[in-house]
Formats: sequence, structure tokens, C-alpha cells
Amino acid sequence: MTDPNNSGAPKTTGGIAWSGSMVGAANPQNLGYRYSTATKRYKRSTNGLTGDGSNPDANLPSSLVVQFNNRDGDSVGNQVDLPIGSDCDDMGLLVHALLHPDDDSDDDDDDKKKKKEQQLRTPYTFYAKVQRDDGTTDEIELTSTIADLVRSQQISTEDVLQLTYHPLAAYRVRPVTRCTDTLPGHTEAILHVSYSPDGRHLASGGGDTTVRFWDVNTGTPRHTCSAHGDHVLGTAWSPDGKRFASADRRGVLILWDPKTGRALATIKAHAKWITSLSWEPMHANGGKCERLVTSSKDGLAKIWNVRTRRCEATLAGHADSVECVRWGGEGLIYTASRDRLIKVWGADGPTSKDVGKLVRTLKGHAHRINTLALSCDYVCRTGPYDHRCTKFASDEEAYRAALAKYDAFKAAGEPERLVSGSDDFTIYLWHPTDNRHPVKRLTGHQQAVNHIAFSPDGRYFASGSFDKKVKIWSGKSGDFVNTLTGHVGAVYQVAWSNDSRYLVSASKDSTAKLWEIPSCKRARETLPGHHDEVYALDWSPNGSCVATGSKDRTIKIWKH
Repeated sequence: MTDPNNSGAPKTTGGIAWSGSMVGAANPQNLGYRYSTATKRYKRSTNGLTGDGSNPDANLPSSLVVQFNNRDGDSVGNQVDLPIGSDCDDMGLLVHALLHPDDDSDDDDDDKKKKKEQQLRTPYTFYAKVQRDDGTTDEIELTSTIADLVRSQQISTEDVLQLTYHPLAAYRVRPVTRCTDTLPGHTEAILHVSYSPDGRHLASGGGDTTVRFWDVNTGTPRHTCSAHGDHVLGTAWSPDGKRFASADRRGVLILWDPKTGRALATIKAHAKWITSLSWEPMHANGGKCERLVTSSKDGLAKIWNVRTRRCEATLAGHADSVECVRWGGEGLIYTASRDRLIKVWGADGPTSKDVGKLVRTLKGHAHRINTLALSCDYVCRTGPYDHRCTKFASDEEAYRAALAKYDAFKAAGEPERLVSGSDDFTIYLWHPTDNRHPVKRLTGHQQAVNHIAFSPDGRYFASGSFDKKVKIWSGKSGDFVNTLTGHVGAVYQVAWSNDSRYLVSASKDSTAKLWEIPSCKRARETLPGHHDEVYALDWSPNGSCVATGSKDRTIKIWKH
């Protein structure tokens, strides 16, 4: 094709030469694409062959008509005829050209600069809507080529394939490979380690009844706090990073100032031990970060105002111990119990009577429920902070940043998703904001599911089990993605990197393992060094390091 304004000169868009190859000089393999413009039909001269000349399936056509859509469902460009061997990288370049048609770099002859600009482009992943036999529609992620998707999902090649593109993190976290610090000090097993939302502080708690705050940069202790009288069973940072809450086996809740190590409040919250804590997200309630919810073995959950130190509501209705509680991004609280039920409670309302009101009950599990995870957990936990470690001049500025961050996460237009893991070896996927019935029942684990965590972008969730396996599942459809094998002991906890490309798992076998998601077949790195079971695990929200806590009474810091 030639530019009508400059006869004889090839037209380029975004550094892509539209005269014979898909990406011009940026694609040295030249996969053989032929087309006129970025929004018109595509043809391929290699007659359905892949880049290496092989033909994976002679029964498939050489091309397929595709329509790209954004997360709001709006079409981007016209329908295009794509080679059946196109993968995410190929289509990502095309989407970039469709979104930035005026991006021109004709005057740039520097190959290195072109390569750098190519690397800075936002990567994309793609989802295809697949109609199931029961009438439901799932969004299936394209992980390799269109041909693999068509074969695996039995998609008709006569229809237009609707692909929704989702931007991925433009930055990349470096994989942790070495232990840089060992932090002694605790005299009993370490049960919790957690980084502050901005990644600048680390806190730990355990069986020696103390809470410790550590200097992340030097690996030295800052404060040792000894106000608890029994094992510290739960800890949580407020999303603004200004408060830290810890709870013990005697039902006592203590609020701390992380800067000074001073106890701000001591509350006798429950009659039995506290099993879980969760703070109200910063984007809610004007960014005040002054409410949290606790759950207990006494069968109750309670909403506390940490400023007034009063209980705003008692969530009663479970018939047994409440094992886990989560405060969602849509003004709802979720509690999971040994009575096999998940209850959804209202956290806001026009009157005080609406706070703590039961919204719905989720039934499905056949045994006690151990863990819950929300698709928005990471966004709610980190508040206004991201990998850039931004400092805010005022609380109002931080609140606006937290609200904008949550709104950007919600841009996909999907309901809040909840997953639950149980002693019945199963996982359930729910849309709890609008439906009491499970979306899908997920089987595969052969022992109790101990911990579940959503990736920060919500694309996947990982489950750790006593069967020594970690399993990866699609965060949208619940489809099985991969099984990560390598641990020789029960998996206690999993944690994601903030770019959602890596997962780390902690095990009874005294090691942590690093996995590359979703394509890994074996652990990328094994992180040894602990002398006993690894109970606690967290990946810094800024992506710089991983902390592990063990029964051997030490914390280890892992970096690239």
C-alpha cells in the first residue's frame, strides 16, 4: 500500500510497516502477513503454516475473522482476517496500532530506539467468549495461538471470533532468587509477615506474643511490641499504612502506630480467639481508614471503629467458628465458617441499622471453609500505592488516588468475584454481589485447600493445599490452568508479585518456591535456607522483595 499523500512511499503506523510484514523491522522473523491497513482484512501467504513451517492442524483454515473489543464491549477497528497461528504478541502489536493510528516514527532510523519504544508498549492479553452446552458464557484466555484456542474450546471457524483485550502491567518485577537478609529475634514460630501498602515497612507476629516492626532497607528491627498475652494469630495493615492491627488467641485486638511502635488501643474484641482481620478499603467512606472487621472462633464477626474504639455492628448468624473474613470493594463483608456457609453482610447504608445487615447466604461446600479471596484484594490492600512508591502531600490526595485506582480496576465492568476453599477438597467461584448461587465448582485437589490468592490483575487465582500442590485457575471463568508440582510437604500460603507474572509458595518442606505464571512446568527457583516449616509469606507491594517466616523463628528476605 502507498500513502495517497506521498505516492510511492510505504505507509507506516506506530513503527509498523504496512507494506508486507506485520511489524516491519520490529519483527525480524516476518511471519508473512499481508494487508492494506490496520483495520482491514488480513491475509497470509504461507497457507496456514506457522513461523517454523509446520502445520499443526491441516483441518483448520489458514485464517479466522476476528473482532477486537475493549473491556467495555466496544469494538476497536473493523473485523480482520488473522492467520490461525497468531499469538498474543502478534495481536498486541495490532491492537497497539489500532489504538494509536497517529503514532508515527518515520523519522526514527535508530534501531535501538525503536526496540526500546517497542518494549515500552503496553502488553495485552486476550479473552474469547465461549458458549457452553448449558447456555452459560465463559471468558477463556488465549495463552498461545488462535489455533490452540479453536482446538481446545471447539470454536467454530465459520463465526467471527470476538476477542476482548486486557492491558497487562507495563513494568516487570524481577524474580527473587537469593536470600539477602536473615532476621532473628522472635523466640517462637512466626505465624505472620506482612509488608505495608507502600512496601516501606515489614511487620511480623507469632507464637512469642510479640509484634515486631522491621526496617526494610537495613534488615534491622525498629520496634518490638509486647502488649499481647498470647499467640498473635492475625495481623493487618490499614490501606493508608498509618495503623497496624494485631489479634491474639485471647480475643484481644491491639492497634499500633508503626512509626513509634506505640499501642494506640487495646480492645477485648471477642470471647474466643480471633481468626481473621480485614480493613475497610481506602476508596470507601471518604478514605478515612478507620473501620475494620474481625472474625472469631466464638462464631461472630464484628465491625470496629478504630477512632472511637467502639463496635459498630455484630455480625451474628453462623453456627460455628468464623474462619475467615474479607471486606470487599463494593461495600460488602464476607464471612466463611466451619458451618459450611459464607454470609454476605452490608457494611454501609443510609442508617446505622443497615450496617451489618445480612444480604445473602452462599451455600455449596460440604465441609468447613478455610479461606476466602476476592478479585479486588490487592487493590483494596494497597490503597493509593503502586510500584512507584509515590508519596502523597495530603490525605485527600491519597484518597483520590485510591479511588482512581479502584475505578481503573473496575473498568472491566465485571462483578466482584469471590473464591472459597474448603476441607471438602473443592473450591467455589462466586459472584456474591448479585447472586447466591456459585458460578462454578472446582475440583482437583486431593486434600484440604489451605489458602487462595487472586493475582493483582484478577486474571488468575492460585490455591495451595495439603496435597503438596499449587493449582492455577482462571480468575474469570474458574477454568483449570496449571498444576505446580515440586513441594514435598503441605503448601501453607501463596503470594503474587504485583505484576501478576510470578507466584511464590511456602511449604511444610521448609522451602519456598518461585513459579512463573501461567506457563511454568516446574519451579523457576527454590528458595531454601529455613530449618523448619515455612508458615508465613508476603511479596512486597512494590515488587522489590519477598519475606518468609518460619517455625525456625527467623524471617528471611529474598531479592533478585
